Parts: sequence; C-alpha cells; structure tokens
Amino acid sequence: MFDGFSLATAITGALTGLSLIVAIGSQNAFVLRQGLRRTHVLPVVLVCALSDAILICTGIFASAWITTIMPAFLPVMRWGGAVFLIVYGGLALRSAIRGGQTLSGEGDKAQSVFAAIMTCLILTWLNPHVYLDTVVLLGAISTEFGSTRGSFALGAVLASVSFFATLGYGARFLAPIFAKEIAWRCLDVLICFIMWAIAATLVFSA
Repeated sequence: MFDGFSLATAITGALTGLSLIVAIGSQNAFVLRQGLRRTHVLPVVLVCALSDAILICTGIFASAWITTIMPAFLPVMRWGGAVFLIVYGGLALRSAIRGGQTLSGEGDKAQSVFAAIMTCLILTWLNPHVYLDTVVLLGAISTEFGSTRGSFALGAVLASVSFFATLGYGARFLAPIFAKEIAWRCLDVLICFIMWAIAATLVFSA
C-alpha cells in the first residue's frame, strides 16, 4: 500500500499542485476579488481549499484503484493530460501576447456570505478545468511515486490551502501590482512554461 512520509515526494506534490492551481481562472479571480474587497475571505478560502482537497485525493487515490482494474486507463490519462497541458500552456502564452488583463476590486457590490459561498462552489465544481487539473493530471502524475503517493497528496493539499489563503489574505498587497497589465503578462508566460514542462515530464516518462 503506502510507505511512510517522504519529504521529497511531498515537496514535488506541492510544486506540482501549485503549478496547476496558480493558473489564472474564474475561481482564482473570484478569490482575489474577494480579497481585494476584504469581504467573506475566510469562508471563500475554506470552500476552495476543501473542494481542492477532495478532488486531489479522489484523483490520486481513485486513479490508482482504477488503474488496477483498467490497465489502459493510465496511458489515456498520461497522454490526454499531456495534450491538455500543451494546449493550456499555449492559451496562457496567447493571453500573455494579447494582454489586456487587469484586476480591480473597486465598483463591486456587497455580497452576502451565502451568495459568496454559492458563487465559489459554482465556479469550482462546475468548472471542467478543475477536474482535469486535480483529478486527471495530478492523478496521472502521482502514479510515478508508487507507495509514496500519500506524501504527494499531502503536499498538493497543503499547497492548495497555502495558495488560497495567500491569494485571499494577500490580495491587499497584490492589488497595486495586478492593476497593471504587465503583471498578468508575466504570470501567463510563467504558467505557459510550467504547463509545458509538466507535459514534457508526462511524455518522456511514458
């Protein structure tokens, strides 16, 4: 089954998880806006982190079970994930080239905590990219670590919690930076290279 804790595997899981979670999307933009407005930050962060933890663990542990009864499932996940990452990276690069992205917390109407949580749940669970990132991609990558997958999952979950907490509560410090288009361009370029690097890992480890 699973061996003891592996720090190296946990760090790999954290870095891999961050590289996928940090990609700009509707969920992250919502968390960042809530942070900029300083409204309902804690419940929003908790919903995102808990949802990610459920999806990450499902992908990592369920994929291993599925692979046991369906040997062809792993290659499909590996190559499908690689293709998705290549395309995703290309879209991030195109976004960096086109530019035009800024983010401001001004002008938004106040929202109840219930409305904020429901919006967060919708953006999380009805987003197909979330399943591709956490369930399919992390599930496929985690198989490389065999019996230390538990450490990989722990690292990915802790990275998710840390990221959303930093995004929500650190937004006030990021506001002046992400009010500028160049910040989004740089982040998109970084995301592109990270996505392509992970895709290369999946392809050449086949």
